[in-house]
Amino acid sequence: MLVSPDANDEIIAAKQRLRAEAGERRRAAYRTAGAFAAAAGHFLEAIALAPGCVVSGYWPMGDEFDPRPLMTALLARGHACALPVVAGRGEPLAFRVWAPGDELVEGAFGTSVPLGAAAAATPRVLIVPLLAFDSRGYRLGYGGGYYDRTLRLLRARGRVDCAVGLGFEAQRVEEVPNGAADERLDWVVTEKRALEIA
Repeated sequence: MLVSPDANDEIIAAKQRLRAEAGERRRAAYRTAGAFAAAAGHFLEAIALAPGCVVSGYWPMGDEFDPRPLMTALLARGHACALPVVAGRGEPLAFRVWAPGDELVEGAFGTSVPLGAAAAATPRVLIVPLLAFDSRGYRLGYGGGYYDRTLRLLRARGRVDCAVGLGFEAQRVEEVPNGAADERLDWVVTEKRALEIA
């Protein structure tokens, strides 16, 4: 489906308006006691993973939902974990293997990433940060499109089993503005539940 330039501009503007509100919601929800451990439990109970598959998480920045309790639990169950690395503007993400205690360095946009010598990885499951999400599986990110490009590439190659958004229940909105370039999530996991996207 072709989207007119004007429609694209409207989507971009609507996303920008939502980012300010979504950021406030996330900051308020960050104080929710026990949220990170609860979400890890919901993920592990609901989402079946192939034995030993690689799962990518992320190193949280600021008030992002913290996936580290979940990543630690996945490692204990025999899964390798990886962290995303921005390879270049307009490029899909690369991934490097990570385990607790590994040294991290500063990456693009203030992220923390494994050393360049860390082994490259191709995750089958992606745990994705977000500012907001809706029941259709659309997520609001920071506007760089890195996860959308990455998911599109991995899905086209048949190399990803699922993409899981991780966030607070308070980050749910009725509708995330979306266009042709936006990839949907397969699951959203919060401190309250694991929501499979139909």
